[in-house]
Amino acid sequence: MARDAGPAAPARPLRRDAELNRRRILAAAREVFGLRGLEATLDDIAHHAGLGVGTVYRRFPSKEHLVEAMFAERMEEIVELAQQSLKAEDAWQAFVDFTWKAAELHSTDRGLREIMLSNQFGHEHVAAEKARMVPLITQLVDRAKEAGGLRPDFAPSDMALLHMMVGSVVEFTCAVDPDLWRRSLGMLLDGLRAQPGKPSELPHPALDEEEIEEAMSCWRP
Repeated sequence: MARDAGPAAPARPLRRDAELNRRRILAAAREVFGLRGLEATLDDIAHHAGLGVGTVYRRFPSKEHLVEAMFAERMEEIVELAQQSLKAEDAWQAFVDFTWKAAELHSTDRGLREIMLSNQFGHEHVAAEKARMVPLITQLVDRAKEAGGLRPDFAPSDMALLHMMVGSVVEFTCAVDPDLWRRSLGMLLDGLRAQPGKPSELPHPALDEEEIEEAMSCWRP
């Protein structure tokens, strides 16, 4: 007669473990994508998270799934930032403040910058956040022009190009001075004024000749 095996062992709390692993993966993805951009692979993220590759693929079957989960939430931050900026009474200052804060987010997160300026990554959820952003940016631009602060020939689509320029400065100088983009953005915003007048004080010093040489040595197009 078969011996009684006794009470079954309690089931492992898989649901809790799965959620903890998901958080570890997202935290690792934020660091890896932020530093290396969206060229990073799920294998890279698994290694950074200290997890097996199979664990990552169980939570996110493809890199696209991870990009959607992570960057839709990050882009929602920018949408909320635009919504808050539209509540400011000073339309020009609202435009300036939004531009600065969005640039600060982009400057420290290469993945976010890439997903904002490219349609190669992210689909359903990311595309939905981008669609929400377009009319908000348009309102910020239109209000600033109507108030006489922003030059009348600036178009909402120019905002993407402005951030592309700032992103290029970030990539060129990050090894030498990661905050130099602030100087460049200050000059760009002065050039966008409807009546430039006296230039504003730039928020960051220029590079010297040695630093420019070092940036050129470090930069890989």
